[in-house]
Amino acid sequence: MTLQADARSALTAFTHQDPDQRALAREYQEFLDAHEDGVWRSCRVGHITASALVVEEQGRGILLTLHPKVGRWLQLGGHLETDDSSVLHGAVREVREESGIARGRISSVPVRLDRHDVPCGRDDDGRVLASVHWDMQFVVVVPNAIPPVISDESDDLAWFPSLSLPDVDASVQALCDDAVRALSSPKDRPSELMWVSFR
Repeated sequence: MTLQADARSALTAFTHQDPDQRALAREYQEFLDAHEDGVWRSCRVGHITASALVVEEQGRGILLTLHPKVGRWLQLGGHLETDDSSVLHGAVREVREESGIARGRISSVPVRLDRHDVPCGRDDDGRVLASVHWDMQFVVVVPNAIPPVISDESDDLAWFPSLSLPDVDASVQALCDDAVRALSSPKDRPSELMWVSFR
């Protein structure tokens, strides 16, 4: 299965109680319909990205990275690479690269989608290009607050109590809320969501 086909499959499996999220999933599919290279950063108008919110069992602690370019606390994530076998695999790879966490459980489908405008890449004259990240957001669960290993892709990396997060934007807060709900309340968990171990 190609990465494009895998992204489509993950979007088909995606479900959410918020109708705006379900409508956004349809827009993701339409974007991929229009751009056969839509999973790669070479698609300058925009591309699929993969991220993961790392959460302690029961949702008590959340790992966030202070992004050097954005200057805000975010979940781990980034562009898909050619050796990623799936969008899920891309999210796991980003977690390993950015935190050193090499084992845990990841949601089998995204728990949330977030589309946002970003400066990404440069044109032939070196000017920064405006682009769009169509982010597919997973949750990674670890049994306790494993000490992370900071990478050069981050200014800081820290665990926060889920009820006492730093100043995060609305999209990160929404992802944190969805992740904690999925972990703490089975009735709020999407029926398609299962947990996949990685190591």
